Amino acid sequence: MNTTLRWGLIGASTIAREWMIDAIRSMGGDVVSVMSSDRDRASAYADANRIPHATTSLDELLEKVDAVYVSTTNELHHDQVLRSARAGRHVLCEKPLALTVGEARGMVEACRALGVVLGTNHHLRNAGTHRAMREAIAAGRIGRPLFARVFHAVYLPAHLQGWRLTNPGAGAGVILDITVHDADTLRFVLADDPVEVTAMSQSAGLSQGEVEDGAMGAIRFSSGVLAQFHDAFTTAHAKTGFEVHGTDGSLIGTDCMTQKAVGDVLLRTASGEELLPIDRTNLYERSVARFAAAVAGDGEPAATGDDGVWSLAVAAAALESARTSRAVAIDPAQPTTKVSQ
Repeated sequence: MNTTLRWGLIGASTIAREWMIDAIRSMGGDVVSVMSSDRDRASAYADANRIPHATTSLDELLEKVDAVYVSTTNELHHDQVLRSARAGRHVLCEKPLALTVGEARGMVEACRALGVVLGTNHHLRNAGTHRAMREAIAAGRIGRPLFARVFHAVYLPAHLQGWRLTNPGAGAGVILDITVHDADTLRFVLADDPVEVTAMSQSAGLSQGEVEDGAMGAIRFSSGVLAQFHDAFTTAHAKTGFEVHGTDGSLIGTDCMTQKAVGDVLLRTASGEELLPIDRTNLYERSVARFAAAVAGDGEPAATGDDGVWSLAVAAAALESARTSRAVAIDPAQPTTKVSQ
């Protein structure tokens, strides 16, 4: 693993400040520059986070770094990732990768052709809870999986109640913000791909216009597993959870759809109940470590660009289903599926 990877932040974001800067530094990387469209914001952000360089120019940032972390608003990802890849810089990008599945697929293909690593920052597959569930299923401890349930209804913090609720052009709404995480986590835990989704959405008043702030739905996987999801920005007192129920047992994860290394997993079978041992490694540190290892030629990022295309394809199908009141096939190779409202 390259412990001297020089990172640039494309976007002076909350997630970078709260999670990624520390994770990069903890894993031996060096955050050397931050870019924002607002010069004053870039300078203030750099000062507050001990970053030596701030700029409004992507080209200027790319001259100084080996890799970039992209956490701008969703509509900017496509161009910023492609420009970074053309400069030979490795890219870890926030979800969703883009606003169309075709754009996301093009990003993956471009990075592959240019020989740069592209990762999607799907943090939940790095959680010890979900890794323990994946291992238990692979070991046959619940028999054949039949059903899954994801409870990911939360209350969007006041400091994040901006474009996610008001700006369809930036990919606003709970489906692009949260359902994409459900889709990726389900794919990871079940080691299975989704084929169809049925969804309904809600606008309960926190969001504006037709932007959805709540959603429920069901996803059918290629093995036949049916997965239920409940996502919201509007529920202040709900707990999160992730369950998988099989022919011989159930896995019940509680408080696990979060950025923190918390939560528990209960295995329930005919033999009784057992709490699974959980690795409490920081989710973002694991993400950064796997990405840096991939840059050094050792394996792949925790979530690849292809994984990001899959999660976006699920979100696109869920949005289409909510609009049309019909089941929609999930096709990560479909270039024209649009998820912007």
